[in-house]
Amino acid sequence: MNSPWPLDTAVSFDPYYGEPDRDGDQGYELLPDGRVRFHVLAPRAREVAIDQFGTLSPLARDEGGMWTGDVDLGRGFKYFFLKIDGADVLCPYLPIGYGCCRPMNFVDVPVPGEDWDALADIPHGAVTRRYYPSRVSGRLEVCLVYTPPAFDPARRYPVLYLQHGYGENETGWVYQGHLGRIADRLLHDGEMAEMIVVMGNGMAWDGRNRDRGMMFPRILVEDLIPFVEADYPVLTDKWSRAMAGLSMGSYQTSLVTLTHSDRFGYAGLFSGFLNAPWSREREPHTRILDDPERFNADFRVFYRAMGTEDVFFDRFAADDAMLAGRPLNITRRTFPGGHDWSVWRRCIHDFLPMLFR
Repeated sequence: MNSPWPLDTAVSFDPYYGEPDRDGDQGYELLPDGRVRFHVLAPRAREVAIDQFGTLSPLARDEGGMWTGDVDLGRGFKYFFLKIDGADVLCPYLPIGYGCCRPMNFVDVPVPGEDWDALADIPHGAVTRRYYPSRVSGRLEVCLVYTPPAFDPARRYPVLYLQHGYGENETGWVYQGHLGRIADRLLHDGEMAEMIVVMGNGMAWDGRNRDRGMMFPRILVEDLIPFVEADYPVLTDKWSRAMAGLSMGSYQTSLVTLTHSDRFGYAGLFSGFLNAPWSREREPHTRILDDPERFNADFRVFYRAMGTEDVFFDRFAADDAMLAGRPLNITRRTFPGGHDWSVWRRCIHDFLPMLFR
């Protein structure tokens, strides 16, 4: 069994499979047809199932207490819950990422024709964890910073601020989104400009306000951007600064870039909300959309993309209706898939070549 695990998991680059003589031969196999064969040892369990956000796939028990089953989770990056007797269990023998406000098991099922995020023998950039003081939250905050393979401190680079979604953190775009590997391949193929990419913790809070995610737009503008511009060799004009994000991060991007269009020349909304998904009213930051001449002058790229099966597609359609008939230079894309990393990888692969040209 023990087929190769995907690289760049949140826990280990080259995972160890445990002790089969002690723990059984647990884990998963990727089958040729795209299904996943699970092996979970739970000798005292009455029921074991794979729960894909409400869709249950029961596993079958053998005499030794090993539960197995072939499950079609779909192609691409797929979170799931392992249910043992109705309880969510994090399995140490399956890849672990971070989502839904907790560590999560996942599998990464290859998508035919999409090998642009594969780990290849090409020059690779670096990702560094940095801490910076925030006056907004009153705490130290964290970010990850991608620098390109040929990074030269004597040069100055444009910057993309790239945000994750609700219930995730600053690691998401590296481990689940494969940002570094996608950028490295695009750079190697001459398809994107060299840039620095900064990924902050969009769930930052001050320990009192429970409205997580709504503090980050201020942290970005007042704390993170000044930190990056003081500590990295970056260009500081608006045409050298971009922001993008997925889901909650797309709404944060909408808030920040439309409010501060004097500071950002590029914006990317992946599974993207112009208005908050919980709001049925149009929000003040979108008023710039009523002035197409100003909007088109302020943004060289304003990008909206979403999966065709996204659970929030009605909200994106409402934004489409709001924009209808306006001569706004907005790029809109759809990709096959739902509200998941398979779509967001496609978004970033499509978006990066548009920047800083």
